[in-house]
Amino acid sequence: MEDANLNRQPGDATAAASGSPATRIPRATLHDELVGGLRDLIVEGELTPGTRVPERELCTRFGVSRTPLREALKVLASEGLLALLPNRGAQVTGLTTADIDEMFPVMGALEALAGELACARITDEEIAEIRALHYNMVLQYTRRELPEYFRLNQSIHKRILEIAGNATLTRMYAGLAGRARRARYVANMTKARWDQAVEEHEAILDALAQRDGPRLARILKMHLQNKCETVKESLLAESATAPKTDR
Repeated sequence: MEDANLNRQPGDATAAASGSPATRIPRATLHDELVGGLRDLIVEGELTPGTRVPERELCTRFGVSRTPLREALKVLASEGLLALLPNRGAQVTGLTTADIDEMFPVMGALEALAGELACARITDEEIAEIRALHYNMVLQYTRRELPEYFRLNQSIHKRILEIAGNATLTRMYAGLAGRARRARYVANMTKARWDQAVEEHEAILDALAQRDGPRLARILKMHLQNKCETVKESLLAESATAPKTDR
């Protein structure tokens, strides 16, 4: 899924290639860990939209050969995070407001269905698990620790999807999850929007605890729609302040 437990070194790929220790990945989990690590570089902005993927530097960074790296790049291209260019390698794709308008309603519909299915299956122990994640997330919110808040937020949505227990739904969601996660990273979380998001998560937890599937579906759809608007506002603001180039 979205969060890969990859012990990678900080710094950019070029720096890693020029002397930093290689981040070697256990071979038993090579493919999934490599995909997750590359996804993190894109989502978190280390590999920026419009840039070519530096294959040689990344091979050094992760301690792999070109073959597994290129297989991982194909997966990320299928998620829309990369474009594979004939004879020119891979390029990081950008996000537009049109992309967001297409993607988030689909994510909202999938999460709404996951919420309904989860309410029909969830155990008391699983409710307690999600409640613990929620309270930890709220703690990070009070501390204004946005990266950790996002990680816990994503863990809650991921657990709801897992509890739903529908493999087809999970596959469809996974195809959009990388781009959606990157969209959330570019969003400017104002205090008002952050306060609202936490209130929405309170409602998500309450609906789960009540096992009220239709109510949870409505909340999750609204939650994703609000995220959609936040991301679009950030993209428009970024576009307005970007330096103009002569054509």
